Amino acid sequence: MDIFLTEKHKIVRHSVREFARREILPIAKEIDEEQRFPWEVIDKMAALGYFGIQAPKELGGVGMDTVSYIIIIEELSKASASLGLCLSVHNSVALYPILKFGNKSQHEKFVPDLATGKKIGAFCLTEPNAGSDASAIEATAIKNSDYYIVNANKAFVTNGGVAQTCLIFAKTDQSAGAKGISVIIAQKGSVGFVVGEGENLSGMRANPVCSIRLNECKIDKSNLLGKEGQGLKIALAALDTGRIGIAAQAVGISQGALEEGIKYAKERIQFNVPIAKHQSIQNMIADMGTQVESARLMVYRAAILKDMGKPFSKEAAMAKLMASETASRVADMAVQIHGGYGYSKSYPVERYYRDARITRIYEGTSEVHRMVIARSLLG
Repeated sequence: MDIFLTEKHKIVRHSVREFARREILPIAKEIDEEQRFPWEVIDKMAALGYFGIQAPKELGGVGMDTVSYIIIIEELSKASASLGLCLSVHNSVALYPILKFGNKSQHEKFVPDLATGKKIGAFCLTEPNAGSDASAIEATAIKNSDYYIVNANKAFVTNGGVAQTCLIFAKTDQSAGAKGISVIIAQKGSVGFVVGEGENLSGMRANPVCSIRLNECKIDKSNLLGKEGQGLKIALAALDTGRIGIAAQAVGISQGALEEGIKYAKERIQFNVPIAKHQSIQNMIADMGTQVESARLMVYRAAILKDMGKPFSKEAAMAKLMASETASRVADMAVQIHGGYGYSKSYPVERYYRDARITRIYEGTSEVHRMVIARSLLG
C-alpha cells in the first residue's frame, strides 16, 4: 500500500497511529460500554487539526489532501470506530458542503470554528419517514421577511448530541417535490432548537447519535447554503465525499479485527499447538487479509481521483460498498477465530463486530450503492 503514499502521507500515518495507540486505545472499551463522548481526547484531536483536515489554512484548517484524510479516519477507526465516525461526518458532510457551496460570508462565519474543533458539525437529512428516499423529507423552511421559520424532526443524527452547527435539509417550496429542498445552517442554542435523547445503539456507542428537532425555529436567511432548491445537489455532493470517509472507517474496523484475529490465533493453544497452525484458521486469516487489502485499494482509488479533480461518484460508491461489506465479513471471521471468547465483551472483536454492521447502512445502504453503481455502469 505504501506505493501510493508520499513521505508526507507516511508521516501523517505514523503520527495518527501513535496518537490512537496512546490516547484512544486505552479508553476504547470504556467509552463504548459507558456510551461516553470523550471530550478529553476530542480536544487533543482538535489541537492536531483533525477537525479541519481538508479545510484551507486561512480558515483555520490544515489543508491536507483526501489521501491524508482517509489515512487519519482509518487509523482512528481502528482504535475507536465511534471517534472515526465523528471526524468523518464532521469533515465530509458538515464542513465540506459549507466550503464547497457556501459564500465568503458563510466561510468566515462558520468554517474557522468548525475547522479548529471549537464547534462540531452534523448533517441532518434522515427523518422518521425519509431515509434512502431523501426526497420524502417533511421538514419545512418557510421564508418570512429576513428569516426562515424552520420545522423539522431529524432522526439518527451522528454527532447530534454534541453538534453546534447543523445542516438542516428542509423544503422551501413544498409544491416542487425534490426540487424544493434546500439547506439551512442551524446553530444549537437557537430558540426552538431541541436536542433529543441519545439513541441506545448496538455499535458506535461513543458517538452521541440522537434526534434533532426544530420547532418554529427562526433562522436568518443568510444561513441558506447555496440557493433554494439545491438541497439534493448539495446532499449528493456531500455524500460522495462522505462515502469515502465511511469506507475508510470500515477499512479501519476490518484492519483492527484482522490484527486481533491474528494475535489470538498465535496465542490460543488447542490440540497442543497454537490455532494459527490449523489450516482452517489460516484460510480465514488469508481471506481476511486479502479482503482488507482489496477494500483499502478501492478506498485509495476513490480518494486519489478526488484529489486529481476527476469524477469519483461511482468509485466512492464502490469503495463504500466493498469496504462496509468487508468489515462485516472480516469482523465475523475474527469472532469465529476467537470462538466463545469472541462473543464476550472482554475481547475487542465483539466491539468490532457490532461497529462493522452499521457501515452497511449509513451514508447510503449497500442496496442504494448497488443502484448507484449499476446506473453508472449501464449509462
